[in-house]
Amino acid sequence: MKKCWVGFKLCVLDSREYGSDNEHMVSRVFFDLRINGEVHPGLYCDLKQVVGSSYETGDIEVGRPVGYKGPFNYNGLRDEVEKYYRGLVGAGGRMFKMSGDAHNVRFHDIRMEMHSAVEFDVDDSGAGGW
Repeated sequence: MKKCWVGFKLCVLDSREYGSDNEHMVSRVFFDLRINGEVHPGLYCDLKQVVGSSYETGDIEVGRPVGYKGPFNYNGLRDEVEKYYRGLVGAGGRMFKMSGDAHNVRFHDIRMEMHSAVEFDVDDSGAGGW
């Protein structure tokens, strides 16, 4: 089984430019991807979350990575992007530590730069792909 490496760079939280409105917060996570020894720099995924939902436990819709069309494991990426995002904001957040009813607080267009990397398997059969 092939491995996929993702190097996270930054997150822009709740951006009107990316589609945030009164119902949904849209954030964007930027990263580089390495798969099969080939590096794909400058990719990103959009995250969509209901306004007022918990940063720690609220449902988050993670979009496909923009700029990459090759073999992949969407579930693996989705899980890791969500962990990265929740690691920045929330009760355990490294950038904004909030708990209780603080999830009702909105931060517009906050740029949070934190580098981290993860690795996960890519399903060669295509079952875990797009």
